[in-house]
Amino acid sequence: MPAVRAVIFDVDGTLVDSNDQHARAWVDALAEYGHAVTFEQVRPLIGMGGDKVLPILTGRSAEEPKSKKIAERRDAIFGERYLPHVRPLPGARDLLLRLKAEGLRLAVASSSEKELLRRLLNLVGAPGVFEKKASGDDAEDSKPDPDIVHAALKGLKMPSDAVAMIGDTPYDVEAARRAKVKPLAFRSGGWNDADLEGAIEIYDGPLDLLEHLDESQIGRGASRSTPVRTAASGRGRARG
Repeated sequence: MPAVRAVIFDVDGTLVDSNDQHARAWVDALAEYGHAVTFEQVRPLIGMGGDKVLPILTGRSAEEPKSKKIAERRDAIFGERYLPHVRPLPGARDLLLRLKAEGLRLAVASSSEKELLRRLLNLVGAPGVFEKKASGDDAEDSKPDPDIVHAALKGLKMPSDAVAMIGDTPYDVEAARRAKVKPLAFRSGGWNDADLEGAIEIYDGPLDLLEHLDESQIGRGASRSTPVRTAASGRGRARG
């Protein structure tokens, strides 16, 4: 099978530490429209787009006018109240720069809308490394549907079996597998190894992968045909 020649990144929870803030923004926006939901109800849904989250939490179609208003308000609340507190994950910038220097092509596949995605990537501080930035604007259905990953692949113009995707949620792993790219996962989004089943490798976050890049599927240019499960640990790279 072809070596990995490109990497698609999720952003929230993968490059920036923002999953909790996204959940709080949903709680705040829904409360303004009369829907009392808890942080604990919303947090496991982060990683999916509003087209998935709203029906689960409200029973309403995401296409209803009220649902669209809630989603718009959520975006505004996140940008105003929570984005100023979001920080890049340790090693995110250095990992991107290292991969680029190694000759790998990079892309993004995020459920965030285009403008919010731009602001999140600015926090990482590695301008110009991404050839394609696929956002929620580029996909009809959000993760775990593979639409956004397909959009990133289209921008890269590469065969899927030469591409890896790194995310932090089960929805990223499923979207990557459905798009037939190699799924890797980070624990930095708050999920454990059992939740991330299907990933071929699991790391604590960008810094952990950077420190073990030469041993990784991406660094070795190798590939696996079967998923690898890892035991929970402090450092926790995949083995085998």
